Amino acid sequence: MIGIGSDHGGFELKQEILALLKENGFEYKDFGCYDESSIDYPDVAKPVAKAVLDGTIGKGILICGTGIGISITANKFKGIRCALCSDHFSAVATREHNDANILALGGRNIGPEVAKDIVMAFLTTEFSNDERHKRRINKIEN
Repeated sequence: MIGIGSDHGGFELKQEILALLKENGFEYKDFGCYDESSIDYPDVAKPVAKAVLDGTIGKGILICGTGIGISITANKFKGIRCALCSDHFSAVATREHNDANILALGGRNIGPEVAKDIVMAFLTTEFSNDERHKRRINKIEN
């Protein structure tokens, strides 16, 4: 299951991503926001991060205006590796090399088609299990 959340700055892009998830048969849980009313991004990042950590969801997608604030918030939680991506290569690399468990996107700085490509790359790329990448992730966690 995929968890997805946004603040008001990411709401419009979140609607596009929800349609993509549905179209591609991904189960998801929407953690809000549910309209374009102003909301603070930590109030959405926190429950998504906690759900990843407790196993309620396998991966998360977080969207705010730039993707920066929401990714900073998510990365405050030990065990979360949230990557802000703005291109296909970064989405693939963060899954293969960093085993990122949350993707952050900027609703105001990338278009919906690019965002959809990033989301699909993130969701369909597996961690490489390469020993050097495992070693680096362990250093992050410790």
